Amino acid sequence: MSTAANTRSAPGVVYWFRNDLRLHDTPGLARAVALAERIGGWLLPVHVHDEAWHDPTPWGFARTGLHRLAWQQMAVESLGSGLHKLGSQLLHWRAEPVASLHALLDTLGQPELVCEEIAAPYEQTQLAQLRALGVRLHSVWQSTLIAPEALPCPPEAVPDTFTHFRQLLERHRVHASAPLPAPEALPPLPSPELLALAERALAGHARALPTAQVRVDPRAAFPWHRPECHGGEAAALAHLAHYCARGLPHTYKATRNELTGVEGSSKWSPWLATGALSPRTAWAAIAAFEAEHGATPSSYWLFFELLWRDHFRWLHRKHGLRLYRAQGLGEAPVPAHNARAFARWCQGETGDAFIDAGMRELAATGFLSNRMRQNVASHLIHELQGDWRAGAAWFEARLIDHDVYSNQGNWLYLSGRGTDPRANRRFDSARQTQMYDPGGHYRALWA
Repeated sequence: MSTAANTRSAPGVVYWFRNDLRLHDTPGLARAVALAERIGGWLLPVHVHDEAWHDPTPWGFARTGLHRLAWQQMAVESLGSGLHKLGSQLLHWRAEPVASLHALLDTLGQPELVCEEIAAPYEQTQLAQLRALGVRLHSVWQSTLIAPEALPCPPEAVPDTFTHFRQLLERHRVHASAPLPAPEALPPLPSPELLALAERALAGHARALPTAQVRVDPRAAFPWHRPECHGGEAAALAHLAHYCARGLPHTYKATRNELTGVEGSSKWSPWLATGALSPRTAWAAIAAFEAEHGATPSSYWLFFELLWRDHFRWLHRKHGLRLYRAQGLGEAPVPAHNARAFARWCQGETGDAFIDAGMRELAATGFLSNRMRQNVASHLIHELQGDWRAGAAWFEARLIDHDVYSNQGNWLYLSGRGTDPRANRRFDSARQTQMYDPGGHYRALWA
C-alpha cells in the first residue's frame, strides 16, 4: 500500500470555524477534540472565506464591504496565531464552502466534520447540502448566553415578544451557562503527507484570499485602528477585563446611548459578531464584577442586552425563512424601493444633518452606535419609504459587527414586520437630535 493510501486511512476530525473565531468557550471545538481523542486521531482546524461574501446584493453593492472584511481578517489571523501556540494550525482558504469542504473531506478519507450551528437560512442550507453529500457532520449550538437545554421550553416555542421571553426566564430562574476554558492542548495535526494532499485537493477550488486593508477614521466611536481594539481574541478578552477594571458596568445604562467615545457603551459587539468573544465569557466577567462590587440596574442592563441577542437567535430557530420574507412575519404589502432615495441615504445626503452624520460615520468607520443605528434605519423605512431589506443588506455590508440574527431582527422590529406588538417604531429625528446631540457636537464631527 502506498504512503498516500496509508495517510488517507488515518482517522481524524475536521473542525470548521464559522462565526466562532476564538479558542475560549467553544463547545464545538471541545466536541471535535473529544471525537479526535476518542478515535485516537488527528484534528484539523479550518476556516473558509466564503466566496459568496463578494457577491452583489439585489440593490447593487457587494454583500460584504472592505471594513467588515478587514475586521474579520484580523480575527482569523489571531485565531491562527492562537492555534499555532497550541502546536496546531489553521487551514484557511477562499472558495465556495460546500464544494471545497467536500473535496477536502474526500481527500482526507471522509473524516467527521464538526462546526457551529447557525440558524439562519443561508448557513442552514450549507449544512443541509453537506449532509446530502454524505458528510458525517456534527453541528453544535454555541452562540447564546443561555444553552438550549436550560430553556424552560423547546427553543422553537420561545415567546415571540422579548418581554414575555425575559419574564419566562425570570419565572423559572434560568441563568446563563458557565463558559468553557480555552483548551490547553489539541490533538495532533494530520501527517505532513496528508496535509499536502489536502492542499492539493483545495487548489482546484480556492482563490487568492483578499487583502482588505482600510484606513479607519480617527473620529471612530470604536477605534479599531488602535492595538487595544484589534479584532482578535486576545484584544477582546483584554477589553473585557479593562471594561470591568474601570468600573464601567456601573455606568452602562446611563451612558449606553452616547454617540461618540469608546467607554460610553460596552463595545463588545464587534468581537461578539466574529465570535472572537463569547457572550457567556462576557457575562461571566460581569457576574464576577457584581460579586465584588455589587449589582446595579446598570450592570443588569448588560445582561438584558445579551438576552435580547439570545432572543433574536431563538426567533430564527422558531421562524426561520419567514423572517426573510418582504412581509416579514405579517401580511403587510411588499415595501416600495426608491433607488435614488436609498442612494442618498447610503451616501449621507438625505438633507437631515443628524441622519447624514450617522451614515457618514458608518461609511468611514464600519461602526455606528446603537442609538444612531435605530435613527438611520427608522429614517429609511418611515421617512424615505424605503425597503427595509435594502437597509438590512447595507448594514450587513458595512458594519464590522454585523450579526445575521440581530441585524434581521432589528430591521424587522423597526419596520413593524417582526414579532413586536407595536406596528410603528418611528423615531422622530428632530426630537432625537435634541435629546442626543443638543449641542451639535456629533453633527459637527461628521459634517
